[in-house]
Amino acid sequence: MKKALFSAVLASVISLPAVAATDSYTIDPTHTFANFEIDHFGYSTHRGRFNTTTGKLSLDVAEKTGSVEVSIDTASIDTGFAKLEEHLRGEDFLDVKKFPKMTFKSSKFDFEGDNLSSIEGELTLHGVTKPVTLTVTHFKCATHPIFKKDVCGATATTTIKRTEFGVTKYAPAVGDEVKILLQVEAAKDAPEAKK
Repeated sequence: MKKALFSAVLASVISLPAVAATDSYTIDPTHTFANFEIDHFGYSTHRGRFNTTTGKLSLDVAEKTGSVEVSIDTASIDTGFAKLEEHLRGEDFLDVKKFPKMTFKSSKFDFEGDNLSSIEGELTLHGVTKPVTLTVTHFKCATHPIFKKDVCGATATTTIKRTEFGVTKYAPAVGDEVKILLQVEAAKDAPEAKK
């Protein structure tokens, strides 16, 4: 009798659906920026950023897995100089009318211990998609001291060759290599927002 009861309980436990520990987060566009650096004819390093970034993040810290989708509005490029921004938005560079979004998608998060160390994914820029690895230099998940929500933040860097994405104007005089620095904050979704 006891053996039959134990078997029944065990069978019912095994048949229960697995409880997902993956949390969903929405990127905070007011605290998330993609910055870039590029050599300017060897005279200086030119810097700028994109002001509009959106996306979603899924993270299971215990299992050390995650995924992310980030979308950057290419027309939101900001260098502090209106005429330069107009040129960069044009056909010579970003061609924002034809390619209004730059995206990064990944489902491969690499951890060293409890620290997120890199994210391997695909960057789509100027209509070209190529594999890119982001090196994570800072990672933190904690309850936000003001908003009292769970928030994850990260700083990640990578370097791409713009000519590989079809952005060839003035290369290599204006640098081919572009360093990208991505600063991200994302707030945990309420349970109903995960659907």
